[in-house]
Amino acid sequence: MSNSPVVLSAEAAALYPWTGGRLDVDGGRMHYLDEGPQRAPAILAVHGNPTWSFYWRALIPAFSQTSRVVIPDHIGCGLSDKPQGWSYRLADHIGNVQRLIQALDLQDITLIVHDWGGPIGLGAALRELPRIKRVVITNTGAFPSPHIPPSIAACRVPLLGDVMVRGFNGFVWAATWRTTERPLSAAVKAGLTAPYASWDDRVAIHRFVQDIPMSPDHPSYKTLQEVEAGLSRLEGLPTRLLWGDRDWCFSPIFRQEFERRMPWARSTAWDDVGHYVMEDAPERVVSAVRELLEGA
Repeated sequence: MSNSPVVLSAEAAALYPWTGGRLDVDGGRMHYLDEGPQRAPAILAVHGNPTWSFYWRALIPAFSQTSRVVIPDHIGCGLSDKPQGWSYRLADHIGNVQRLIQALDLQDITLIVHDWGGPIGLGAALRELPRIKRVVITNTGAFPSPHIPPSIAACRVPLLGDVMVRGFNGFVWAATWRTTERPLSAAVKAGLTAPYASWDDRVAIHRFVQDIPMSPDHPSYKTLQEVEAGLSRLEGLPTRLLWGDRDWCFSPIFRQEFERRMPWARSTAWDDVGHYVMEDAPERVVSAVRELLEGA
């Protein structure tokens, strides 16, 4: 089930010239990009909220000559279906990414995650661990935390959150200016916001906020704990932490917690980069991923 068609401006479409494919998963049809040699080692990039595969666009020209670059849109996001009655729980998003990994038979995967893509991508990776060879973690969390910004907490308030997130599109539009240290161009803003043009289109944006498990009685708390407990199973895999330390949401507190839990990871923090590391510093992320692929 699809909602209103996503229309990219000419300027945004020039930044995102790929068509991609679709896969039937729980909740509907998941859109994904799949660029590069089909039998090559894979780069799997998993986005968060409120972005979509457009956010990872710089990875394709950088790596698709030698790697298979796969970038899904979560159900409810980007060019994927936006069902109004689906669960939108962490466990179900994890299951969908796992289904994509299996359906495309991705091998030798370099996993790259951001924001909600952290627990989703890492959760899927832990279920398909023999396929995972490298991990890149950017501005996310994968463990319960008491730290939630007041503006996000407000979006969880019944009725008020509906009006702010789905009615006025406040979450998506605020993200176009609160997440970077450098102003986004009009074309990039248009690209990031295009899939979220109506109340129905914003269902996942709101449900992601509602699905933040802040207490043990939340339906996704146990799932997040399972991801947290599984982090130690990644020891031995080359791992990079790439952090925009000017992030007001996934602040350096989260980076430091990953450093504590994953002492084998090489950590890099940038004090001039915000939450959207791929918008503020795409060339730095690309360089770090290239180093990881080359074994540096």
